[in-house]
Amino acid sequence: MVAFTYLQALAFVLLTSFLLYVVLILVPFLRRRPGPTGDENGYEWHFFVPCRNEQAVIGESLARLRASFAGAHVWVIDDASDDATAAIVAAVAATDTHVHLVRRTRPDAQTGKGDALNAAYRALSDWLAADPNGAAHDRNRIVVGVVDADGVLAPDALLYAAAAFADPAVGAAQCQVQMFAAPAGTSRFGRLLRDLQDAEFRTTIAAMQVLRGHTLSVGLGGNGQFSRLAALDAIGAQAENPWHGSLLEDYELSLHMMLVGWQTRYLHDAIVSQEAVLTPRALIRQRTRWCQGGMQCVRYLRQVAVSPHITPAGTLEMAYFLSTPFQELLGMIVWPLVGLGVLWFGLQASPDLLGVLANAAWVLPLVLLTGIAPFASWGVIYGRQRGFGPLRSLGYGLAYWLYSYLPQLYVVSAVRRLLQGRTGWEKTARLGDATPATPEPTTAPTLVLSGATP
Repeated sequence: MVAFTYLQALAFVLLTSFLLYVVLILVPFLRRRPGPTGDENGYEWHFFVPCRNEQAVIGESLARLRASFAGAHVWVIDDASDDATAAIVAAVAATDTHVHLVRRTRPDAQTGKGDALNAAYRALSDWLAADPNGAAHDRNRIVVGVVDADGVLAPDALLYAAAAFADPAVGAAQCQVQMFAAPAGTSRFGRLLRDLQDAEFRTTIAAMQVLRGHTLSVGLGGNGQFSRLAALDAIGAQAENPWHGSLLEDYELSLHMMLVGWQTRYLHDAIVSQEAVLTPRALIRQRTRWCQGGMQCVRYLRQVAVSPHITPAGTLEMAYFLSTPFQELLGMIVWPLVGLGVLWFGLQASPDLLGVLANAAWVLPLVLLTGIAPFASWGVIYGRQRGFGPLRSLGYGLAYWLYSYLPQLYVVSAVRRLLQGRTGWEKTARLGDATPATPEPTTAPTLVLSGATP
């Protein structure tokens, strides 16, 4: 009986901390206002595009970046591709002085995205040093953007980034991520899986980032991140390279950025879109890597806790975020045990199973309010962002609730990899016939729930 009491107390702590976090991210998200814009001409822009076997998308991506951001330089890192990626980029670079090919070869290649980005960082530094007008380059006013090979950065993104970097304390900023439409011929289930990933980034993850804007703990993502070159230098001065070895190298970079004294910002109105994965197997593989990378970053919590540069609120937010995989594991044990315990003690009081279930009917609305609504509300918000009607939005809410159980698979898979000592970086495969589309405009969150309460 005593053990069950402690189990219930643990379940209560898990539940209340989760619900509090949901409220903390939901309220600022719904209240946010459009962000300011700045003068992009006040900065020198360089894009890093890491590539491994990206022949299906790199040509079009290069053309799009050069057309949208004519003054920017594009540094494509070929990570020992086995296809025509390097040849495509080399052909463009031969006629365009703003396009640069950084080639990595085995055995030093294919060791992780962070290593590829470090190679581009060194190449850019060497290029600046060799420039006869090198003295004109102010590393505080040089901004490096990271865009995936399939990434579609909105043409106005630099305006929002420029506003963030106008604050000299800001070292990095992260765009909002969206998914572009699934290619023609995708199954209905594949399209739904795409929409659920889009919903995840446009609602839940966006809301987390909005909260982090208040706690000064914004995390960088793998696509659509911007870093001041001087901030990358500061990290490199302490640890040789700006990017490190975690499988979640983007979030790890933001941790190092804050630990050396720079601030990070979230650019909700600057959109970068990318391919979604359209099969459960590919999704689990991708998210397993992210989950494992987050677990690897737990080792920084002690540095975060004692850092004079990170706010107490930021420390709490990062601690909660990095502990979520372990909370998921704990919940997979605690909640079934609590359910079995309730049933067991109910049967001890009354051998009538139907009577026990009738007496426990109060649990159903509790489950609805605390176990379904916090997840389904994001799907409803997403439906309203897309302009769907109430019934379809509710359908997306229920689908998103079911989608929220997938992290249990990611966590188990990530723990297994950690126990096996597997830390290899597995790239997400591209859709060869995907056609990137212009990112959908962001709906102001204050209008998302007009006339509807999740």
